[in-house]
Parts: sequence; C-alpha cells; structure tokens
Amino acid sequence: MPSKKLSQIGELNLLKELQKRFKKGQHNILIGIGDDAALLKPPKEDILLTTDMMVEGVHFDMDYITPYQLGFKLVSINVSDIYAMGGTPRFLLLNLAMNKNTSKKVYDSFFNGVEKAIHYYKVSLVGGDISSTNIGMTLSATIIGHAKKHIRRSGAKVGDKIYVTGNLGDSACGLALLKNIKTPIPLEKTNILHSKLLAKELKWKDTEPLLRRHLLPLARNPKRYVKYATSMIDISDGLLIDLSRICDESKVGARVFIRNIPTSPGLKIAASYLGISPIRLALSGGEDYELLFTAKENKKIRAIYIGDITESERVVIDISGRKRAFSAEGYQHFGAYR
Repeated sequence: MPSKKLSQIGELNLLKELQKRFKKGQHNILIGIGDDAALLKPPKEDILLTTDMMVEGVHFDMDYITPYQLGFKLVSINVSDIYAMGGTPRFLLLNLAMNKNTSKKVYDSFFNGVEKAIHYYKVSLVGGDISSTNIGMTLSATIIGHAKKHIRRSGAKVGDKIYVTGNLGDSACGLALLKNIKTPIPLEKTNILHSKLLAKELKWKDTEPLLRRHLLPLARNPKRYVKYATSMIDISDGLLIDLSRICDESKVGARVFIRNIPTSPGLKIAASYLGISPIRLALSGGEDYELLFTAKENKKIRAIYIGDITESERVVIDISGRKRAFSAEGYQHFGAYR
C-alpha cells in the first residue's frame, strides 16, 4: 500500500503525532510540544543558544542522503555548536518545510533520524513548526544548552598550541564518494549490502567510515578539553577557514604543520582513487565536526597538536619546511570556495 502524502494527513494531525511521539522529556520541561511556546525551568548555569539552517540544493542533495540521515545530521550540526563553546545541549526547536506531495514515509524517516540523534545527545524536542513549500526542503533547528565555563573564539594567545580532536577530511571525501556513486546509501539499515555500490578498487572497510562521517556525523564532546582550552570552534566549514575565525576574533596569527594534520588510512585510499589531494580535503573540506582549540602546552591534553599561535603570520608549513600563507579556505555562503 503506497504511503499517504502529507497533504492527505494535514498539519494538525502531524503535530498531534509529534506531540505524542516526543512527549517524554527532561524534568525541567514544564510545557513541551502543543502550546504556543515551550516553558522551561532555567538551569543555574549560563545559557547557550544556537541555530542552523539546511536548505535543499545548498546544504544537501536528496540524491546523496536519506531522510533519516538528514534528520540525524540536522541535530548533530547544532549540537556541535553548543559543544564548541564548552556547553551541554538540552532542548531542541525544529522547523521543517516539505512539499505537500512528500510521502508520509519520508517524513517519518526524517523524524526517526531526529529521534535517534536526540536520544544519543540526551536532548529533548520541545517545539517548532512545520510548513509546506513549493520548492526544495528547508530545515532549521535551534538548540538551547548551558555551560559552567564557556569557551569563545577570541581567547587564543601568542604561544598557545593549536589542537584538533580527530582525523580531518573524512566527511568531504565521503561526499566526493557519494557524488561518484550517485545514489543514497542507507547506512542506518544494516541488512543491505552497500559495498556492491562501490568501485572494485575500493573496499567497504575503508570507505564506510568516510561515508558515515558525512551522512551520520557525531559531534565531538568537549568535556575533556574545556579546562585547558583558551579558544575553541567546531570544524564545520574547513580547518583553515575555521582557524582563520579564531585568528580574526583573537587578533593573532597561526602556524600549521602539514606533517601533523591527522588523516585516516581510508581517506588516503579513497582520495587517491578519486584523484583528490587528501591534504586539501583535510585543510578545507569541512563538515568534520571535530573541535579545533588552542591551549597552553600541557602533556595531559589528549588531542592532536597541529601548530602554534603567532603574533600575526598565518602560514602552513609543508613537509619540506616551506611556508605558504593561508587565507580562509573552506565553505562560505556567497563565496568562491568549495
């Protein structure tokens, strides 16, 4: 039996269904989904607010991603912004515009992804809005969190060390693979042999982590870094552009050593097959959602050292020791990169 269209169900019924589905929440939710506004008991720490949009044709293409993955990713990218300031995410507001002819199956799959993500991050959906659109899908999420000690982009000092929390470039390489495969890969379904979609030169064990980093990203929890960090940002648009943001806000420079940039074995294999520089992907690929932070040198910091904060010089130093000035390379809306 074919799935009903959203227009056949109606906004009120869809909202009632969401109210029932996401009724359970935290004890400090006084009023959740169903009223004109959510009513929350405020935490005793500083409150953090962040919002992000995802627009079809700009941030995602349904030829490469499933509705489930889209829902999961929308939550993750917003959680990542709260984490980047050293905070704990708590509440989610979600706005969704879909074509009225969208099937209920697609809608349900999207919220399955949202539900999986909010359970993973221990976040509660407390409200939002749904609407119809005659163009591509538009998504927006707002997350409310709190922090005992917040970390800003503006705290880096000359002499600080620069760290990242994991491998870079995997997500961008995963996207390049998806464009090569030209079909969504439902990683959330474990009973499908996805490896049949790959070129014979590639192995699933090498490529699956790259695809997962792009389609089902996990934001990096800052808990072990907060007490050391002088500045912090999440790597959403690319290492160099996000490092440039720290430099701009802190009014400093940076020196980055190519030999120290962490990349996965799978990235090197897949990038070679695709004819793309793995270092280029690591420096400006984006959507890694690792944390980039600065701190005074400390052996207890369990992160990867990639460079130093300088007075003004902004350079990348290659393996042979040659310097190259860097600018804000990465994804920019209304910009020339990507």
